[in-house]
Amino acid sequence: MSSENSSADDERQVWDVVVVGAGPAGASAAYAAAVAGRRVLLLEKADLPRYKTCGGGIIGPSRDSLPPGFELPLRDRVHAVTFSHNGRFSRTRRSKNMLFGLINRPEFDQQLVDHAQKAGAELRTGVTVSRVEQHGSAVPDRRTVAVVLQGGETLLARAVVGADGSASRIGAHVGVKLDQVDLGLEAEIPVPETVAEDWKGRVLIDWGPIPGSYGWVFPKGDTLTVGVISARGEGAATKRYLEDFIGRLGLAGFEPSISSGHLTRCRADDSPLSRGRVLVCGDAAGLLEPWTREGISFALRSGRLAGEWAVRIAEAHDAVDTRRQALNYAFAVKAGLGVEMAVGKRLLAAFERRPGLFHAALTGFRPAWRAFMDITRGSTSLGEIVRNRPIAQRALTALDRRTGAEPVPGGDANGGADGDANGGADGDAEGVTGGVTS
Repeated sequence: MSSENSSADDERQVWDVVVVGAGPAGASAAYAAAVAGRRVLLLEKADLPRYKTCGGGIIGPSRDSLPPGFELPLRDRVHAVTFSHNGRFSRTRRSKNMLFGLINRPEFDQQLVDHAQKAGAELRTGVTVSRVEQHGSAVPDRRTVAVVLQGGETLLARAVVGADGSASRIGAHVGVKLDQVDLGLEAEIPVPETVAEDWKGRVLIDWGPIPGSYGWVFPKGDTLTVGVISARGEGAATKRYLEDFIGRLGLAGFEPSISSGHLTRCRADDSPLSRGRVLVCGDAAGLLEPWTREGISFALRSGRLAGEWAVRIAEAHDAVDTRRQALNYAFAVKAGLGVEMAVGKRLLAAFERRPGLFHAALTGFRPAWRAFMDITRGSTSLGEIVRNRPIAQRALTALDRRTGAEPVPGGDANGGADGDANGGADGDAEGVTGGVTS
């Protein structure tokens, strides 16, 4: 940006990039844009640190997407996984090396915001965004977006990143479309030292009684995070599953410090990721892994990409260049995260029909357990496994035939969310933000 333009922007208080939402996606976007030397404003409606319903699993792709010098506030390091099928057929598999780490979201999110601020981003909390406008009296020119706050204050930006969760107002502006919605229920249960010691370094994953459901126990020092997730519309059955799950674990006698629920949402294949100078990332874009509903790594990776491309959009001088940069952002997201999501959808379709097969594979078939370890450590991804391992290709194709799922050869990096959506839904999507390991 030239000094002349910069001076004019200062007079009118035009930010290069405004990021809405200070979770992992928003903080990553703000960090990426601020590191590039741009004037960045990060908005968050809550006061920080704040609680988020979340399992808090940090897998390899999440770790690899953190800012330089970031020290994970790990509550535990996982070296063993106990798998069960609706409480039965339990088997524990162990690894010499750490599989993944466990964090509490308030600490983790706060550290991400701290890194964004150290990079130069400015933070405002307790601020709710009512809407964004790209045309009209509030917008001085075609290179500017107006961010209108509750109470009437208007902020101006060259680019906006929506990272305001799965009930995103920015997502509504962009026209994000969702085709998978799941309900997660979770309890934070303080336990005595003897119980905590039994769980140290080990998590439990239970394939549940509702199609596509599963439960988890994640140890975090003197507290166990216990939760279940299943398709939305099975609220009573999901609640019953959680109660039965806690009872089977022998934890019914301990009072949870927090009980919460949330909805996770996956984007439709043709859902947009941008509209004009506005990008969406993380939960606001419906980006998470459909089978496990893991979202932290998707938030961190898409947030970084959104921050980098928001810088390019902020520098764009006309609609053609803006459109080009938005398309490049969409391509970058779909070429990586989109491929993983496509494989995840196929796995979910198979898992809904044959959870016992998945349990048998992970507990008794060494290549399946090795793939699980490689994915959690970040040495490979779902997309790479299907693309590079013939046995995985054959197994997934066989599962597709059994479930009637539509094969997706490595995902679609060309179709789908590629830029402007005209119009878009008004208002807030109903529900709560969060993800299981997200």
